[in-house]
Amino acid sequence: MNEVNKAGVLIEALPYIQKFSGSTVVIKYGGHAMADRELKEKVMLDILLLHNVGIRPVIIHGGGPEINSMLKRVGKESVFVQGLRVTDKETMEIAAMVLVGKLNTEIVSMLNGFGGKAVGLNGQDARFLLADKKPMKLENEDGSLKEIDLGYVGQIRKVSPGIITSLLDQGYIPVISPIAGGEDGESYNVNADTAAGIIAGALQADKLLLLTDVKGVLKEVDNPGSLISVITREEVPSMMAEGILKGGMIPKVECAVEALEQGVGTVHIIDGRKPHAILLEVFTDGGIGTMIK
Repeated sequence: MNEVNKAGVLIEALPYIQKFSGSTVVIKYGGHAMADRELKEKVMLDILLLHNVGIRPVIIHGGGPEINSMLKRVGKESVFVQGLRVTDKETMEIAAMVLVGKLNTEIVSMLNGFGGKAVGLNGQDARFLLADKKPMKLENEDGSLKEIDLGYVGQIRKVSPGIITSLLDQGYIPVISPIAGGEDGESYNVNADTAAGIIAGALQADKLLLLTDVKGVLKEVDNPGSLISVITREEVPSMMAEGILKGGMIPKVECAVEALEQGVGTVHIIDGRKPHAILLEVFTDGGIGTMIK
């Protein structure tokens, strides 16, 4: 790219920088973009650029593959029910060790190494995420329902975002592990997409970005060229009925709709495997993923 083209890119980004300066953007970070060192660096640099042009980024990270790997090393099998990890006491301890002790620290360290001001948090800090044990019922063959014990899997009951807003006001980048506290003093593992949506709603964020391992919502699952750029929340039920939304995309879109109903401006499902995906979605005319509004 020559110097004139570089200047053109900056000029295209200028209206978006002006529009979103001072706004809060929540970023759910996970998937392949989190496992690949080079991609991770690009994501961190994207987030630092947002921060340095006056946007207030908040990161909520996952860590499923790392937890799976650690469980395998200690001889424990990963068991999932409807996409949720069955979490006994030992699994909860390992999940907390991986999410809080390893991944959160790595993200904070990388951001700070690039000149940022990042602070690591989990929901137990100042008890800003309060959760209950998540109930689960599955249908038997005869149509009756049976209860499934997911262990220490939580559903967020209350968000007290004061500690996050305080850090943002002081110029810090909060990096959050999706571990919540319970009234019983226990820790609960919370789905990172769900946590991101609820936290974005509590912060009244202008944008929620969900980094995934797909391009966005595809009209035809096997056709990358069938990307749907914009969806309204009113279209979601019919898209589910038609089978356009299925599998792992359903909880992401449901999380998006819930966030919008809680006051989030727009939600963007983007391919975190694409270098500088965040900047391309926020600062260019076309974007690269699916925006839900």
